[in-house]
Amino acid sequence: MVLAELGGRISAALAKLHKATVIDDEVLDACLKEIAAALLSADVNVRFVSQLRNNIKTIVNMQDVSAGTNRRKLVQKCVLEELCRMLDPGKKPYVMKKGKPNVIMFVGLQGSGKTTSCTKFAYYYQRKGWKTCLICADTFRAGAFDQLKQNATKAKIPFYGSYTETDPVKIAEEGVAQFRAEHYEVIIVDTSGRHRQEQELFDEMKQVAEAVQPDDVIFTMDSSIGQACFDQAQAFRQAVNVGSVIVTKLDGHARGGGALSAVAATESPIIFIGTGEHFDDFEQFEVKSFVSRLLGFGDISGLFDTIREAVPEHKQPEMIKRISQGVFTLRDMKDQFQNVLKLGPLGKVMSMIPGMGSNLIPKGKEKEGIARIKRFMCMMDSMTDAELDGEKQMVPSRITRVARGSGTSIREVNELIEQHKQFAKMVGNMGKMNFGKKTDLTQMTRNPGQMMQQVSRMMDPKMLKSVGGAGNIMNMMKEMGKMDMGSMMEAFKGMKM
Repeated sequence: MVLAELGGRISAALAKLHKATVIDDEVLDACLKEIAAALLSADVNVRFVSQLRNNIKTIVNMQDVSAGTNRRKLVQKCVLEELCRMLDPGKKPYVMKKGKPNVIMFVGLQGSGKTTSCTKFAYYYQRKGWKTCLICADTFRAGAFDQLKQNATKAKIPFYGSYTETDPVKIAEEGVAQFRAEHYEVIIVDTSGRHRQEQELFDEMKQVAEAVQPDDVIFTMDSSIGQACFDQAQAFRQAVNVGSVIVTKLDGHARGGGALSAVAATESPIIFIGTGEHFDDFEQFEVKSFVSRLLGFGDISGLFDTIREAVPEHKQPEMIKRISQGVFTLRDMKDQFQNVLKLGPLGKVMSMIPGMGSNLIPKGKEKEGIARIKRFMCMMDSMTDAELDGEKQMVPSRITRVARGSGTSIREVNELIEQHKQFAKMVGNMGKMNFGKKTDLTQMTRNPGQMMQQVSRMMDPKMLKSVGGAGNIMNMMKEMGKMDMGSMMEAFKGMKM
């Protein structure tokens, strides 16, 4: 993701503060200069960058007079807060109402990824248990209905459209009426792509909006146009009541930062960002979480939420109990692999851990890892209940049978068994540490040396290295310890611990 490069450059500038013996005005100016250069290269408006730089200097100089101020931490805090302020329009987006029809109308420029975003949006809510559907009211572009039909079929989402009807207002009206009658909760209307200079298409967009009376109008914006997003978003807001924005193609353009800041300047809240072509490459946008992950500070509360969504609620107490007892069978491993696949893009999950960036796992490697997990699950599907529960040892004859049944090789089945042994050893050590029980994280971090020794003994050296070493795990523990007790208890309550 190109935005990760922006985050890397800003993080590198902040890292230089730790190397400096004294944080004087010269060091601060050099740091802010590098941050400004990184933001300008991402096509952020010069005015916004200048304002951010001045605000940080003013806050640091004002608070610097108080005794005992840690200037390094103060600068980091100011950078985080000012970037959040730049991207936060101060307006709340529309909140979906469960059990009631929510009509969502998508508008945007030609080629902005609107039709794909419609499917991603529907798929996102479908995975969360909502009843979603799609309506193709784009009669202007050839092949628009075919594209939506293919996407909807792939994602198993009901759709409505017509090859013969040319009136988009009629299609939208009939589609919404049909899906309302069938009690669908998220009804998405895809309209024709248009430009702010095309008055006829703008009039058509107004007519569709008047006919279906949408609860929210979502503007889809291509990040590759950078600062130009401001003019387009403003024009659409004046034509229809744009309630929120989705910024697409953030995985391939260096001007994404400019697009995000420009859209925020129109006072339209960004609700999702598109980071790839697949349906999973779609992230909910929350300003503080996004900036924190971008700078490598992690997002522990977001990590709790993601895990809570992935792990079925009725299995959470049982999972915690088994970990606390140090029990980990092949069936447990299969369940955890299923949960990993539900988490979404692994790069995003890794970026929620402090000290790790979203670019830690290259895009190609991430796909390889997912494919490997799916192969392992295929092998475990070929095992008997006794083998999965550890009641029968995986002897050579059984390994050969599993390899044949799953269409894999004996070597791959042996890899799976070796992987399971490593995880089982780690869970066994966690059980000895009472890792699954409620523990005060501040107590755990009071003796960092002892804690690091325990973590080093608990994890396989290769696995420990891949997550940044014991020191990085300690940093994560400290970040969890910094969370206010209210949000911490809420997170653990949600995890049923």
